[in-house]
Amino acid sequence: MSALDQLKQFSTVVADTGDFEAMKAYKPTDATTNPSLILSAAGMEQYQHLLDKAIKYGMDCGGNLEEQLSEVMDMLSVLFGCEILKIIPGRVSVEVDARLSFDKDASMAKAIKLIGMFAEQGIKKERILIKLASTWEGIQAARELEKKHGIHCNLTLLFSMCQAIACAEANVTLISPFVGRILDWYVEHTKLTYEPKDDPGVLSVSRVYNYYKKFGYKTQVMGASFRNTGEIKELAGCDLLTISPKLLQELANSEQPLKKVLDPKTAAQCDIKKISLTEAQFRWQLNEDQMATDKLSDGIRKFAADGRKLESLIKSLLSKK
Repeated sequence: MSALDQLKQFSTVVADTGDFEAMKAYKPTDATTNPSLILSAAGMEQYQHLLDKAIKYGMDCGGNLEEQLSEVMDMLSVLFGCEILKIIPGRVSVEVDARLSFDKDASMAKAIKLIGMFAEQGIKKERILIKLASTWEGIQAARELEKKHGIHCNLTLLFSMCQAIACAEANVTLISPFVGRILDWYVEHTKLTYEPKDDPGVLSVSRVYNYYKKFGYKTQVMGASFRNTGEIKELAGCDLLTISPKLLQELANSEQPLKKVLDPKTAAQCDIKKISLTEAQFRWQLNEDQMATDKLSDGIRKFAADGRKLESLIKSLLSKK
């Protein structure tokens, strides 16, 4: 049995790609998208029909160029999501514009709009996860979306325990701690190399997983942003793992035995104290964590930059119509 098939016995495998062919090949349960993945896919000829359809929709909505652009961007996310849901049996994560990361009300409005657009395409909200950055505002937006609207949320760009605790207290559906980006920061700042079991990203996700299971939180943990299969294997048993096609292929090609590392029974035995955080405490603890502060702001900037690149591509196409 391949390492990938073994992993699927312990964790839900999610495809971290916008490439439909990769999803068909590796048969993940769920899939996740972001502006970077859609930008990459939008440049491929096989996805041109989705771009054309989104542009037609935006133009039909009327308004000025900026208003049309906004409608095209939203529809493009929805169309990619719909195509992905034809391939996978589970859910797709769709990202709210990173530039709304510090605006709770605007994030909520965008999420509700996207869910409505999916509904018009015949997709129930249970199959959609709305991705929001793990800022205080993003987490509070998710709290209200979950409680008042029944909209399931995936809190992304998560690098610290305080972010994870705030998400659990908000009863969000899912969090996506970024294993590889945590490792990147430590390698850059310490100049050390790390074995997978000592990888700072692996250790961070393991702590979060154990905390959630120890105290019975319903929020699920989805390890993300992996740099190698060693990190993935050390998190076997995590609720979900979102993995790039390259690493999925490496796991599919390997017959190495895999064991379950994370387990609720083990977590229950951990000597951990439960913590509650006010907004002020959250902001202070995040501020005190240089790695998390650096990577959260960097991640928001990069997602926003890719969003602007995608907008530039669409704007040039709209101006030619």
